Order: sequence, then structure tokens, then C-alpha cells
Amino acid sequence: MRIGLLSDTHGYLDDAIVGHLEEVDEIWHAGDIGTLQVAEQLSELKPFKAVYGNIDGQDIRIRYPEHQRFIVDGADVWMTHIGGYPGRYDLKVRDSIRKNPPDIFIAGHSHILKVIKDPKLNLYHLNPGAAGIYGFHKFRTLLRFSIENGKLRDMEAIELGKRGALR
Repeated sequence: MRIGLLSDTHGYLDDAIVGHLEEVDEIWHAGDIGTLQVAEQLSELKPFKAVYGNIDGQDIRIRYPEHQRFIVDGADVWMTHIGGYPGRYDLKVRDSIRKNPPDIFIAGHSHILKVIKDPKLNLYHLNPGAAGIYGFHKFRTLLRFSIENGKLRDMEAIELGKRGALR
């Protein structure tokens, strides 16, 4: 299963993002989608999973949950927007993640791309950074990877260009 993972679009979707998602099987969005239009456009491209983020309005919160936990090709995946990272998990998830860690923990929010192995919980933490144009990040990013037999494979960190370099 080939996955395109993005976060923090904040209502912005362009050809650079779409082009990098054409070859994936599913698109996952780790919150701060920004507009229902962005979610609908992404769901027209490929099967789409998403969680809402702190800037998302009620229209998005009604359609997408705060947390999603699911199995993909043998891997237990937990996706949320504000989740922290190894050694600094957010209070809302810290106890649950320690008691029942997933194989892959996905969070957005920080606008900083991270792929970190947590040796204490034996999980991978993924944060795709920010694909949109709003925020403090300098470069727009997303992740592409495969999940095969419960394992992450072929991880790609994709730079979409400078935040200020539009269209």
C-alpha cells in the first residue's frame, strides 16, 4: 500500500501537491485541512483518510474525527493532529500511546517534517510538515511511503518548494 501523507494545507492545494499524490493508493491528511473543498478535491483523487486540526471549522469536524486508528497491511496506525513526538507526546495522547502503542503514530501541527523511530515504544512517529502556504515553515513538504506486511518501506520526504514561492 503506497501512502501520500500531508498536513497543514490550511485551505491551499496546488498542482505540486496533486502531482506527488498521483502514484499513491491512499491519501492521508493529519489535520488543519482548512476547507472542505480541499478535503473533497483530495478524496476525488484517491481513497482519503483525515483528522481535523485546531484551525478546522465545524464542517470539517463533523466529517472527520480528532483521532483515527486503523490497520493497513498489518500495521497499526494512529493519526491525530496534535500529538507531539517521542519524548514529548501531547498530554491528550501520552497515556494511551504508552499503554497501547501503534506501529505508526502520525501527527501534524508543528509544520516541521519529522520521521523518528521511538525505541521506547517501538513505533515510528511521522509528521509530514506543512503542505500549505500559511505558517512559519520555510519549505512546503509531504511524505510518501509504503506499508508492506506491517512495515514502513520506501520513505520519501518531498519538498514542494518555498512557502512564499506560489504557483
